[in-house]
Amino acid sequence: MTDPRRFAPAAARNRDPILAVLRGCLPARGLVLEIASGSGEHAVHFAAAFPSLMFQPSDPDAAARASIDAWASGVTNLRPALALDAAAAEWPIAAADAVLCINMIHIAPWSACEGLMRGAAAILPAGAPLVLYGPYRRGGRHTAPSNAAFDADLRARNPAWGVRDLEEVAALAVASGFGATEVTEMPANNLVVVFRRSGAG
Repeated sequence: MTDPRRFAPAAARNRDPILAVLRGCLPARGLVLEIASGSGEHAVHFAAAFPSLMFQPSDPDAAARASIDAWASGVTNLRPALALDAAAAEWPIAAADAVLCINMIHIAPWSACEGLMRGAAAILPAGAPLVLYGPYRRGGRHTAPSNAAFDADLRARNPAWGVRDLEEVAALAVASGFGATEVTEMPANNLVVVFRRSGAG
């Protein structure tokens, strides 16, 4: 029988640095929705590290969801993967206590980032975090030559993709109902950016 699990080498490299930041921003209890869970390796790692939290992985791709569920076998605080497209007008989940999205907004059209902000604002209570991880431009500039090369490669593959401006993402977050922004510099010229839901409704 074919093993449906996918392996993302970057996940093994970045999961512990991301986990260190999550320890300071996730709630003690509740439901964490992960958008674009990909292989599922992050979700399994974080679920093991936070046994008092329930994790809900999701991905629009059926093969990715099969990988997630295969990785999640036997993990009691990890729900079966949801079919969820961040850009969709409505999400198949009514509420969460945190939303996590790793390495999505640069490998997706801008509409996915808009949908992520809109959807997260609709399901999060006041003060709850939306946590993003990935590369960003700051002040209109790439933070490293490797990020500039990565951006060029993304745009060559799909003109709608590309490394986003942190300031533009933050402005969209504010317009969508988020307040304080916390930025943590990460290895390999990535950032963790945490937006807090500023109010209900």
